[in-house]
Amino acid sequence: MQVTKAAEAAASGQPSPMQLAAINALAKTALTPEQVYVFSLRLCDDQADRDYERFDAAALPELARLFRGKTGIVDHCWSAENQIARIFETQVVQENGVSYIKAWAYIRRGADNDGIIADIEAGIKKEVSVGCAMGRAVCSICGSDYGSCGHQKGDYYDGQLCCAILREPMDAYEFSFVAVPAQREAGVLKAMGKGEAALKDLAERFGAQREYQSLKAQAELGKQFTRQLQDSVVRLGLALELGVPEPVLRGIAAGAQAEDLMVLKDALEERLAESLPVTRQLSGGNPRDEKVESGFLI
Repeated sequence: MQVTKAAEAAASGQPSPMQLAAINALAKTALTPEQVYVFSLRLCDDQADRDYERFDAAALPELARLFRGKTGIVDHCWSAENQIARIFETQVVQENGVSYIKAWAYIRRGADNDGIIADIEAGIKKEVSVGCAMGRAVCSICGSDYGSCGHQKGDYYDGQLCCAILREPMDAYEFSFVAVPAQREAGVLKAMGKGEAALKDLAERFGAQREYQSLKAQAELGKQFTRQLQDSVVRLGLALELGVPEPVLRGIAAGAQAEDLMVLKDALEERLAESLPVTRQLSGGNPRDEKVESGFLI
């Protein structure tokens, strides 16, 4: 499941004694304060993003724990050459009603890394995004697993915006320096399931964006068709006066596959046609005998 959510890296500098101890717990060789550069990051929070998804605030502590020790890379390119930093500490912070994960990472000074450190200090490398796996997404309207109900992300129901709430953290992969995190292709990457690479990630990695966009468009058309079938089934059920309330009908339709909905729609239409036979405006009874004056016959 792909979303975009900006995060930020703030400049810091030399580690404190406690920070250095945490860093050396990850390093194979003890490092000195002069050898490392420390900076802080604001990672994911509990606010809805552009795809109308948000992390459950209750999931943030476990997700923060999973991010400890994870690597920092560039542009979500999963290769050893792109590893430039590592997270050594995280915590959940609450500010102005928003809960978010704050992390601290370190970079080894020297060689090309000095250029990265200079960019962080100058505010050039500021935006980051994260990759992680969440086990469950639930609907903010009804609390059901998202996709099993008829509610759609981004729509309003009785004035309440529908979004998918991401729960049950399963894994944290990395954080990445990106150029434009506000764009969908460069923002937060959240994969649902057991940690497999998402289709969008694979498309970006292997240059198959066009095919991915085509599949995405086809999937959206399929969703629209399914929603139309659901509406038709509900409308037919109400017209037949089956005695089933509309919310129950809509719940049944939302849980059915498109193929089953098509069969059910045809059956309901046939039943409705039988209960409402077509009647003609003019009766087809015996014609009335009329007397015609013989004088007018030719």
